[in-house]
Amino acid sequence: MKKLSDYSGELLPDLKFSDFSPDTLADLLTLFSKLYLALDGFWYLTVKEKVSNDTALACDVEVLKKVSNYEMVKVTELLKIEGGDVITFMKAMQVTPWMWNNEYQIDVKEPNRAVLTFTRCATLSALEKEGGGRESQICRIIEPIVFKTYASFFNPQIEVRCLASPPRKSKDEICCRWEFIGDK
Repeated sequence: MKKLSDYSGELLPDLKFSDFSPDTLADLLTLFSKLYLALDGFWYLTVKEKVSNDTALACDVEVLKKVSNYEMVKVTELLKIEGGDVITFMKAMQVTPWMWNNEYQIDVKEPNRAVLTFTRCATLSALEKEGGGRESQICRIIEPIVFKTYASFFNPQIEVRCLASPPRKSKDEICCRWEFIGDK
């Protein structure tokens, strides 16, 4: 069977992802990453509206801690990513659904030190569009905890340092910048 570039034809009762072309699979992966991010945003906003922003923030931290560990187990097993250093951590982060929604650069400074710079962040863009100033809370409270949780999966000694975070003066500025330092 020819690989599918879409699913506009007849129903295929035994459809598998492997039936799609590589380009269509890449498009699906991008879409699934956006849906993953949207789900996080929708549930956060629902808790915020029904209870409070403080409760939503606290729930977000707890959920993201749990999901980050779950993600790392699944990603590292599937892709056979092994190790306990910053480079291993960066490799695993590159393939998380959240990262696929952003544009970023990884600059390896030393074998166990890297700087991660976000030049486009879907979450920040949504928060800036909202205009409520929540980017300070999300980026300064949640992100350090989540990055530390991800990093600790590989090595609890990896330090997470925020080098730059919102609010931004201009959308031309970077979104944020993080430094990760492992054992010397």
